[in-house]
Amino acid sequence: MSRVFFISSNTTTDPYPVYPLGMAVVAGAVQKAGHQVQQYDPLAQGESLPQMLEQIRVFAPDLLAISLRNIDNVDSFSGDDGWYLQKIKDFIAGIRQEVRVPIVVGGPALTILPEEIADYLGVDHAIIGEGELSLPQLVADLEAGKEVPRLIQRNQPLPGDEFSSPLYDQDLVGFYLQQSGMVNLQTKRGCPHRCSYCSYPHLEGYHFRFRDPRLVVDELEKLKREHGAERVFFTDSVFNDPQKKYLDLVEEMLSRDLGMQWSAFFRPQGLNREELALMKRAGLYALELGTDAGSDQTLAGLDKHLSFAEIIEVNQACLDEQLPAAHFVMFGGPDEDDASVAESLKNMAQLGQSVVFAFSGIRIHPDAPLHQRAIADGLVSADTSLLKPVYYFSPLLDRKKMEKTIEEDFAKQRNRIFPPSKGMERMAVMKGFGFCGLMWDRLVRFPRKEAV
Repeated sequence: MSRVFFISSNTTTDPYPVYPLGMAVVAGAVQKAGHQVQQYDPLAQGESLPQMLEQIRVFAPDLLAISLRNIDNVDSFSGDDGWYLQKIKDFIAGIRQEVRVPIVVGGPALTILPEEIADYLGVDHAIIGEGELSLPQLVADLEAGKEVPRLIQRNQPLPGDEFSSPLYDQDLVGFYLQQSGMVNLQTKRGCPHRCSYCSYPHLEGYHFRFRDPRLVVDELEKLKREHGAERVFFTDSVFNDPQKKYLDLVEEMLSRDLGMQWSAFFRPQGLNREELALMKRAGLYALELGTDAGSDQTLAGLDKHLSFAEIIEVNQACLDEQLPAAHFVMFGGPDEDDASVAESLKNMAQLGQSVVFAFSGIRIHPDAPLHQRAIADGLVSADTSLLKPVYYFSPLLDRKKMEKTIEEDFAKQRNRIFPPSKGMERMAVMKGFGFCGLMWDRLVRFPRKEAV
């Protein structure tokens, strides 16, 4: 039996503190394999290196496992402040001075650029892909004195019902319930939608791998019973799969009368009012919509395979059901020009009370088709490092002019947010009044229903 000390590397609270689900999932798998584990989250337990080192010394681990969730915040306005790896590199260097055990990193950020990140951070091992099998195997191999490669390649993707159950830590849950009002859970992995900018298919596969709805609701009941959680965010790449298996989960939640509220990422396509009403009865209280672009021209440039007319239809169904919806839109993508920017702003006016978060430029990932488009457009070369953020901006437009146009248009409406930092400022104000959670949903105003 070995002792594994887990560290969540995420210290950002934008847009709100997010429970370190990836760490919890892999910690659960390692514990199930018969090893002792301890989880440390700097957001909840303090970013002080001496404080962390003291806990490491007391636990006396055989291995340190660091979870990397994001490389950066994908906001082109942030500069180096939005790039997280330097801070992680510094605290690993600090740990090295005091602790003489192997260090392994894993998580979605690592899997995007495994060799570059492992080299930059100076770690002993790096696990590519899912860690539920790879990390327990690494622990066993190190325990047996076997030689282990630095880069540990992917295993075959796990079937949905073999995903590890998260090992939720009560102290961490308490922190996140206080700060953001919710914890996270995953109902499936993978994504069949091949949007040109997205790394999800590379990270989790090109097909959905579903968990049995009964297992998911078992975990929801446990979260409520043992940890007092009343709200959850489903972290699936897309909640509403085209086969509509998500409705099986909704029906299971209804049959158990959970009394929990939930939200998730949705694709704004094929969602009708009847389905939204069903989900609302099951606890859905807000939707985050992967709209991504504001015109058919730019949607096609991102390979979204949906039209803005479909987006409007889904948005109207949300408004009709009085469900707050937030659209996340990126300007400056492939084929964007002055005319498409103007059309996008005109189209977004049709979204009414729903919230729109706009971003300028699109973060280029090496595993996404957009990378090849950026090379073809002469924006980067094949050997340009993407370790630090590089953003795609259409060569057909002037970035500063585009940003000024968006800012002037959005300034007229309280539920239009650009740049992203404006949203953070508003959320900070609401947090000062004691609100927590998504908080953007409070920007949506529905007419009051008259008493019968």
